[in-house]
Amino acid sequence: MSNLTASHAAYRRGEVLAATPAQLVVLLYDGARRFLRQAGTAMSDGEIERAHRTLRHAERIIRHLDGTLDFEQGAIAQRLHTIYRFCLKHLDAARISQDPGRIEEVVELLAELRDAWSQAAAEVERG
Repeated sequence: MSNLTASHAAYRRGEVLAATPAQLVVLLYDGARRFLRQAGTAMSDGEIERAHRTLRHAERIIRHLDGTLDFEQGAIAQRLHTIYRFCLKHLDAARISQDPGRIEEVVELLAELRDAWSQAAAEVERG
């Protein structure tokens, strides 16, 4: 591991350890979107194994987000559950059809959710 890679990893660990719960959700969205962009590029380049591997990383993040929903908090949890299920089905369809356009649709949807969580996190910080 190079010094630059080690420094980046240490910075990311510190960022995660210092994050609020809402900020952690934003970081998860960022990670999922990064993996999805990598998968879309790999799919476009015909790198099926790499596309599958990076899709799996993104799908794990989405499943984690779905699995941590608190349905006692109201209708928003059910709506997010529906969105996450849609994303996972859409990514399955992208994998089967080798269609990076479907991956990009999920990236855009997650970007909207990420922005909403980022706003919520900022509001909590402001008090």
